[in-house]
Amino acid sequence: MKISSITSYLHSRHLGLVRVTTDDGAEGWGQVSPYIADQSISVLHDQLSSWFLGKDPWDLPAIVDECVRAEYKFYGTTLFRALCGIDTAVWDLLARSVGLPVYKLLGGAVRTKIAVYGSSMRRDITPPDEAERLQALVDSGTFTGFKIRIGEVMGRDGDAAAGRTESIIPMIRTALGEDVTLRADANGGYSTAEAIRVGRILEEYGYYHYEEPCPYPQLENTAAVAAALDIPIAGGEQDNSLEQFHRMIEGRVVDIVQPDIGYLGGITRARKVAGMAEAAGIWCTPHCANTSLLQIFTLHLAASSPSVTQAQEWSIEDVDWVRDLYDPLPPVHGGFVELGAEPGWGVNLNPDYLKASQTRTSAV
Repeated sequence: MKISSITSYLHSRHLGLVRVTTDDGAEGWGQVSPYIADQSISVLHDQLSSWFLGKDPWDLPAIVDECVRAEYKFYGTTLFRALCGIDTAVWDLLARSVGLPVYKLLGGAVRTKIAVYGSSMRRDITPPDEAERLQALVDSGTFTGFKIRIGEVMGRDGDAAAGRTESIIPMIRTALGEDVTLRADANGGYSTAEAIRVGRILEEYGYYHYEEPCPYPQLENTAAVAAALDIPIAGGEQDNSLEQFHRMIEGRVVDIVQPDIGYLGGITRARKVAGMAEAAGIWCTPHCANTSLLQIFTLHLAASSPSVTQAQEWSIEDVDWVRDLYDPLPPVHGGFVELGAEPGWGVNLNPDYLKASQTRTSAV
């Protein structure tokens, strides 16, 4: 079995799918990381495909390692976003070829019922309106926990609207009650002192975790926040260096490490971070803010990783560019998603979606 072709399906600059086929007719589907997908697809074909074509897909971890080391001069987000497309397609191909779900190949099922929390992506919503829509999801029996957005993205102590952070933190807790778990994401918006001040408000209202309080490259500042507060600090979604994750985990910079499969380069590298976290006794909660195949990839990683014991992120936003991408979309009931035993990723792509995409193929 040798990889004979890699075909991309670019539907919009936000989303690109990838199909890998072998000389014996096996195939698998993956996805480059969402956003700047057009750039990622170019890198995939022009820079990465040659590392995989003609190779045995069962050697995937070794090929990924060789590719990343050889491309050291181009270490950066687009490289890893593109790598994710090939990596996830090969995992699907391998699992399909033996009639098993991907999580079985990743080490087996630690769990197949996976806890998830509803993740709000909005800073443009008022606190009362946010409370109303989250309460509706509680009332429907969908979620038992949520994450809200506070501050301003990389905002240097700014806020999305005057006084919004100080208002939304207590308002959501009061509206939803003590039985709902709450989290807050600052997206790197604060200096150390301001992050600690806001963190103490979160502690006062019983929030469960505090994500990216400081800009992600500032590990020392994040560590200082974690040392000053009792609330668990989460981070890592933006990072694509395994060495940086090692520093983050060994230095106890965060209490919850959050590798993103799309940003890190796929399942092969993300599972290494989950393993680091397991060895260090730190929770791993893979980041997944996008309603795309990344949700499915993350569920399989969560199912097979002992360190992934906490609830996973599940976006509550309706995004038009991923609507009707695949089926079945796993339903959320009572804050849980159940994974089945179907081969590969266990989903079917919409053929109309593929037909409307721009294709390109690299082949042996």
